[in-house]
Amino acid sequence: MSTKDKFLNPRGVYFVTFAVINWIDLFIRNEYRNIMLDSWRFCCNNKGMDLYAWVIMTNHIHMIMGSQKGNPEDIMRDMKRWTSIQLKDAIRNNPRESRKDWMLKLMEEAGKENNTHNEFQLWLPENHPIELYTPEVTSQKLDYVHYNPVKAGFTDLPENYLYSSARDYYTKRKGLIEVKLLDPVSKFY
Repeated sequence: MSTKDKFLNPRGVYFVTFAVINWIDLFIRNEYRNIMLDSWRFCCNNKGMDLYAWVIMTNHIHMIMGSQKGNPEDIMRDMKRWTSIQLKDAIRNNPRESRKDWMLKLMEEAGKENNTHNEFQLWLPENHPIELYTPEVTSQKLDYVHYNPVKAGFTDLPENYLYSSARDYYTKRKGLIEVKLLDPVSKFY
C-alpha cells in the first residue's frame, strides 16, 4: 500500500471514499444502507470513530471521519470487514433481491482473484484518505460529500437526500445518524 492510501496522522480528520467491487449498485435498498448506519453507530459508540459527514450513494460511500483514539485505519478495516459479512448475509437472505445470484457471483469471483479475501470480496480495498488540513480543503470536501446526490440527479437539494448528513448541516432537522458538525474555519484556529 502506498502512502497515498494511508492515514498518516492518526488523530487527523479524513475524507474517505470506498466502493463496492465492480461498482455494483448495491445500495438501492434501504436494508443494505441501514447496515452501514448500524455499523457507523457501533464504531462511534465502541471504537472511538468521530463521524463528521457522510453520504451513501448506490455503489460507493463518502465519509468525513476521524478518531480521538488515533486509529482511523483500524476502524475502516474493521468496519469494512464487518459490513462485508453483514451485507453478504443480507443479500443472500433477501427474498426480494432479484440480483442476488449475479451480485454474489461477482463478489465471489473478486474474492478468488484477491489473495487477501479468499472466497468473497464486497469492497474495493482502497479508502483514498485525504486529511482535511485547511479550511478550504474541509469546505471543499463537505460540499463534495453533500452535493454528490445532486450531481448524480437523485435530488435537487443536498438536504433532501435521506442517506446523507446534509440535513444536519443545512437544516434544523436531524439526519439518520448523529454526526459531529465540522466548522471548517474554527477547526484550524
